[in-house]
This record gives sequence, C-alpha cells and structure tokens, in this order.
Amino acid sequence: MSRDRDELVELITRRVIEALRGGAGAPPPGESAPPRDAAAWTAAHAVEADPGTTERYRLFGVSTSRGPEDTRALHEAGASRVVTTTGYCPASDGLASVIDHTLLKPDAARSDIEQLCREAAQFCFASVCVNPVWVPLCAELLRGSGVKVCTVIGFPSGAHAPDVKAYEARRAVEQGAEEVDMVINIGALKSKDYALVEQDIRGVVQAVGRDTVVKVILETSLLTRDEKIMGASLAKAAGADFVKTSTGFAGGGATVEDVGLLRETVGPEIGVKASGGIRTQEDAKAMVAAGATRIGASAGIKIVRGEAGAAAGGPGPAPAKAY
Repeated sequence: MSRDRDELVELITRRVIEALRGGAGAPPPGESAPPRDAAAWTAAHAVEADPGTTERYRLFGVSTSRGPEDTRALHEAGASRVVTTTGYCPASDGLASVIDHTLLKPDAARSDIEQLCREAAQFCFASVCVNPVWVPLCAELLRGSGVKVCTVIGFPSGAHAPDVKAYEARRAVEQGAEEVDMVINIGALKSKDYALVEQDIRGVVQAVGRDTVVKVILETSLLTRDEKIMGASLAKAAGADFVKTSTGFAGGGATVEDVGLLRETVGPEIGVKASGGIRTQEDAKAMVAAGATRIGASAGIKIVRGEAGAAAGGPGPAPAKAY
C-alpha cells in the first residue's frame, strides 16, 4: 500500500513538472490540466492515495517532492513549502541535522505540537522530541518529511518499574515513534544495584526492537563522576544507541565536561546526546566539539540561525525547568 502510494505521488509530481516545463506529459485521463499552483494540485491528488495528506497540507501548505529538481520546479511554480520523501532534506547539513527539536512542557497544547512539527520540517531537524501522548499526531504530520519522531520513557524521574517502561516504549513505537529517550533508574544506580539498572535499560531495548534508536538519560546533575561512568557503561552494555546527559527537569543541564566524560566512557561505538540548557549556536558547537552527536534543545531555531540565547547572560546551566 505504501509503495503504491509513493508511485502514485511520483507519477503525479512528474506530470506536473513536465507540464510546467512545457513537456509532453499530460494530465491523467478525464482531468483538466493542472493549475499554475502546482503544489496545491499535487497535494489535492495525493489525497486519493493518502487521506492523511489533507491534514498535513492544511498545516504545512506543502507539496510532495522526490528530489532537488522537483523541489526547484515546484518552488518556481509557487509552492511556499516542500516536504520531501524520507532521506532527502535540502537543509539537513550542519547543526540542524543533529538537533532533536524538543517540546516536553506538560501544558503544551495541540497547536504547540503542530507548530513544532512545522518548524522541524522547515529546518530539517533530526527529530521532534515530545511526550508520548503526542506521538501519533507527530507521526502523521511528519510522515515522509525525513524528520523522525522521538518520545520520552519513564520521564522525568526514571522511577518506574522496568516492565512499565518496556510497555510504554513498545506502545510508543506502535504509534509511530522511531526513537525513545528513557530515563535511567537513578535511585538504583546510586544504590549500586547495577543489575537492576541494566535490566531496566535492556528491557526497553528489547521491547522496541533493533530498528528503534534508544537513548538513555543519565541525569548527570544528580550523579557523581563515578556514577556517570557506571551509568554510561551499563547503558552501552545493555544495547543502548546513545547516552544522554539530562532531562532538563532536575535543576541542571548539559556541560562540556560531562559530554567529554561520556564520550570517553562509551568510545566511538554509540552516540552521546547533550541536552538541557543549550540555547545558542556556541553552546551547541561546544557540545559537538566535546563529543556530542545529537543535541536536544527547545531553542533549535535560534541555534541554527545563530541568534542570541533566550536567557540574559548567554550560556549557562539550565534552570529548574529547561525544556
């Protein structure tokens, strides 16, 4: 079904572009020639193959594109925004491609999540990171955009039973999540119950399967140096794909020192995500230089644009609730 839909969209797009370029392509039998607004025409006909396109078109004002030539032609025809098939994103180079565009505020409304998805598609961020309740909506809005849907598990305390975390993660994947950021059992780590810590992580890794990225949040502001090393080591041993510094809810955020320590601990085999209090391009570049391969931030647009941080005084530790 997905393949048929993609083939139909590709056929429609090709015919639109041929018509715009004066080629021999003609509209499908029984249909009039496409209007000058090729984006609207393409999106309207794509609905036949994918009813969800209606919602995405309403929110984004987009058409579907297969590559650079299609994108340029549709832009010249008047498309104000182009969403592409997975794997092609013209703005994906640089910092944007490693940023998880994040909104985890408990009072976030549907309109806020829709705006987050619009921004993620426009700037080609790596993912949107949202609370589990918003996963189905984000998966629908971002389908075909190349932007992944990430959610949080056991958030923000990590003090959930292992089987509950495993279920929450599995359910999120069933609803469209491609990445999950789970909070480690902080109390177990500090109690030196390392078997429980590894069991907790491994349960989520096994629940989501090999195709889903698992990031383990250590909450570094609450840990000693030795605990950070042990937590990262256990995450790697349990099969996680990333270790992550912070939730942003524990009164502290990412530091260059912590990122460097985590990279030194896990080596090059898995990723390191810096999250919490990253508000400027300088902050993000410093984290990447220290070894981060992913950045979690709610200030992603300001970061990629090089704008000043939201808080006076520039870089610094995250406040008590830095989302």
